[in-house]
Amino acid sequence: MDVVTTKADLRAARAGLSGPVGFVPTMGFLHAGHMSLVARSRAECTTTLASIFVNPTQFGPNEDLDAYPRDMPRDLAMLEAAGVDLVFTPTPEVMYDRPTDFGVDPGTLGAVLMGALRPGHFRGVATVVTKLFNIVQPDRAYFGEKDFQQLAVIRAMVDALDQSVKIIGCPTVREADGLAMSSRNARLTPAHRAQAKVLHRAMEAAAHMTGTVEARRDRIRAMLAEAPDGEVESIDICDAATLKPLAGDPTGPAVILLAVRFGEVLLIDQRVF
Repeated sequence: MDVVTTKADLRAARAGLSGPVGFVPTMGFLHAGHMSLVARSRAECTTTLASIFVNPTQFGPNEDLDAYPRDMPRDLAMLEAAGVDLVFTPTPEVMYDRPTDFGVDPGTLGAVLMGALRPGHFRGVATVVTKLFNIVQPDRAYFGEKDFQQLAVIRAMVDALDQSVKIIGCPTVREADGLAMSSRNARLTPAHRAQAKVLHRAMEAAAHMTGTVEARRDRIRAMLAEAPDGEVESIDICDAATLKPLAGDPTGPAVILLAVRFGEVLLIDQRVF
């Protein structure tokens, strides 16, 4: 496995890769969820490339950029064991090597839901993913469905900007008790970790019940009360294709989107039904 840190070295290495080339962009501190993306890429592509980059432009001024967990040696060992061919590990100075206020505006899709809770977040995501696509030139790129709105934003961006990459969404990988795997889980206290499993149970209960969106939301909120330290930031039930809020009895595929904060750790999860 080769590891490169500059855009020039990445482009030179990419030129020698046979296709199709699969790409797994990550922010590091990898877990089994990331490895499932790698496995999917290796099954479908001749070559698999990954990136590790904690992108500062998608963090707000009071968010957890400095506290975001990092372990580059461990991550590289995991990627090598998984069969990744090439890894791009730029610094912020490499990715943002010239001052500019240019960026990719994700439009209304990036301004609602999590975008409303974290203003500017999806502009940072859309901009860095576009930069990575331009540098890597992948044929396919793999993203987890846990970050459901992020996946929707990236799909819309690729379509709107005629980017020549196929976006593959992959199922959420969960711990044995249902908690969605996330790099941020490592920052949960033992007490918060024990309480966090209620997110999945609440979504499952709401997905399997009959009744209106409002009744399902009430059921989720009541169950989340079992986590006394969890601060509910949002409970949204939306059209799974458009992310538009639903009301009354859902008639087509819908998605439950949760955001619950435990201390300084914001957990998000989703369930399509």
